[in-house]
Amino acid sequence: MAALLIRDSEHGFRKGRSCVTNLLLFLDRILRFVDEGFCIDILYLAKAFDKVPHQRLLEKLRKHGIGGKLLKTIGNWLSKRRQRVYVKGVKSMWEEVWSGVPQGSVLGPLLFLIYINDLEEDVISKVFKFADDTKLFRQVSDMVDTVGMQEDLDRLVEWADKWQMQFNVSKCKVMHVGKKNPRHSYYVSSNGLKSVEVEKDLGIMITSDLKCSQQLNMHIAKLTELWE
Repeated sequence: MAALLIRDSEHGFRKGRSCVTNLLLFLDRILRFVDEGFCIDILYLAKAFDKVPHQRLLEKLRKHGIGGKLLKTIGNWLSKRRQRVYVKGVKSMWEEVWSGVPQGSVLGPLLFLIYINDLEEDVISKVFKFADDTKLFRQVSDMVDTVGMQEDLDRLVEWADKWQMQFNVSKCKVMHVGKKNPRHSYYVSSNGLKSVEVEKDLGIMITSDLKCSQQLNMHIAKLTELWE
């Protein structure tokens, strides 16, 4: 059942998948495009773990054939949760939790993956996911390609609106790769995405020139701090 519930684009919380497999396959695709002389636009998109509506999650599980006592148990596990903040001996009041999957649990990440599994349905551009981080990319040679990229982004935004799990626009960015890249602007609703030359992707510094100097400098700086 897990193979049907979770698409191949997902690398988070899965056996045999990790940050490493995500990055290796992603960079392999990007470098192949560059070697063939194509320009690429990469959209880095961020979602939120705490925005999963419980009733909509149960609806998705039901459509996947999960019902009876199992569905009821999951519903009970999600409902009537409370949380509070504890800082320097001071505790806040308890508040009801109406959305999100419990982080630090075994079941929580799996439910999250099932919930976002159909995120890229009908999307033509390539998608790589690691839990709440999503990369969307494609080669861009002309306006037709960039329009197609924006249409795919619009589809993701429509999905997020439908399932009440909006993207964190302030953390969404675009990287243009290639000297002849048209450097098209992309929008989440009416908000333009920030263009970046360097982005930290699953702990690794990715640059628009695809060189590793930024990553090496970061590690050298850390080693220097340890020796000082």
